[in-house]
Amino acid sequence: MAALGPQMEATTDQQPGTRRTSYLTVNIEPLPPVVAGDAVTLKCNFKTDGRMREIVWYRVTDGGTIKQKIFTFDAMFSTNFSHMESYRRREDLVYQSTVRLPEVRVSDNGPYECHVGIYDRATREKVVLASGNIFLNVMAPPTSIEVVAADTPAPFSRYQAQNFTLVCIVSGGKPAPTVYFKRDGEPIDAVPLSEPLAASSGPLQDSRPFRSLLHRDLDDTKMQRSLSLLDAETRGGRPSTERPSRSLTPDPSSVIQPTTESIPETVVSREFPRWVHSSEPVYFLRHSHTPGSDGTVEVRALLTWTLNPQIDNEALFSCEVKHPALSMPMQAEVTLVAPKGPKIMMTPSRARVGDTVRILVHGFQNEVFPEPMFTWTRVGSRLLDGSAEFDGKELVLERVPAELNGSMYRCMAQNPLGSTDTHTRLIVFENPNIPRGTEDSNGSASGPAGVRLTLVLALTVVLELT
Repeated sequence: MAALGPQMEATTDQQPGTRRTSYLTVNIEPLPPVVAGDAVTLKCNFKTDGRMREIVWYRVTDGGTIKQKIFTFDAMFSTNFSHMESYRRREDLVYQSTVRLPEVRVSDNGPYECHVGIYDRATREKVVLASGNIFLNVMAPPTSIEVVAADTPAPFSRYQAQNFTLVCIVSGGKPAPTVYFKRDGEPIDAVPLSEPLAASSGPLQDSRPFRSLLHRDLDDTKMQRSLSLLDAETRGGRPSTERPSRSLTPDPSSVIQPTTESIPETVVSREFPRWVHSSEPVYFLRHSHTPGSDGTVEVRALLTWTLNPQIDNEALFSCEVKHPALSMPMQAEVTLVAPKGPKIMMTPSRARVGDTVRILVHGFQNEVFPEPMFTWTRVGSRLLDGSAEFDGKELVLERVPAELNGSMYRCMAQNPLGSTDTHTRLIVFENPNIPRGTEDSNGSASGPAGVRLTLVLALTVVLELT
């Protein structure tokens, strides 16, 4: 609420046998908090029996050290108040001075003062002064809201639990808004944190009673699969996903050669990890506030829990914001989704020897969140530059040689919810500008043709000299 300054009253000392002195009281009408962009009127009421001298409005800045004059009325150069002389009972005169701010801004936030001066009735030369003050509280609704995943892109962990964090960034609000999360439309009961979690911390735990989440977005197949794994742990056995017989990226020495390998369909990894439990995850929530130079505050809300790919995949998380300047909550939402069906695009579509080939992932069959990471490998051999794999959305092969014709490339896309891979085969056509069999491993011309060109140039130089 806006603060109302104390009512100020000023009088002059009265000596015996002299005329009665004038009095002056000043106060400013209180105002509730206002929203940036609204029109605001400041009202200064004063009562006096003296003759008006001046009215001055100030805006106070820098903690009261600087006063900026925003309005002045000087009775010496105006006839607006000349009618006051005709009143007989001057002690009943009440006046009001108003200042209108058509579109307040956050920068208008702060104290304002109204100073009034009158001529004393006793001396006609002495000026009586009084003032009132008010604090104008300007609110601003948030201007943007965004939900992102922390520490991304990140790989899919099939055999070890990993913590996952959603970050809701709300900017432009004054005062700081209230930020909270919902999952599938239900408010999340999170444990508040004052300090960030350690990066090496294991699965998050809490002593509060849990609720089962197996009913959320699970079909009968997922239910049976999850329960069978939990039963295996109870009996002391180890599920088949405990020790995989082969890694996510096949050993080049054990892969069938490109000439005989068939291109498989895209497969999404959905093994149910042994560390996933059927209880509801424990959510931890931490807030941070960063003041802006314009008086607004950026709020970041971090929601952290131990990720369960079986349950959290396709879960809808929303970040909602409440603010006194908003008539209804502001929100942004994301759906956690594992990548599925990468769409591969190769340019040029008809590659020739010596061309630079670009293989790009330009989308998926679904909307993926958080952002996936990409790993490229060449099936049965190393990449053109000699490396075993390449991380990035686009694989560039410069000056492809004829030896790459028929080679197959695998792209694995993964995020914390799951992984998928797809293959594409490179077909390299002859280049009429490069004679067959004259290119080296980098696709550049060499061999006898190059030697013949050197001899021709040498003979030309000798003939010209002779």
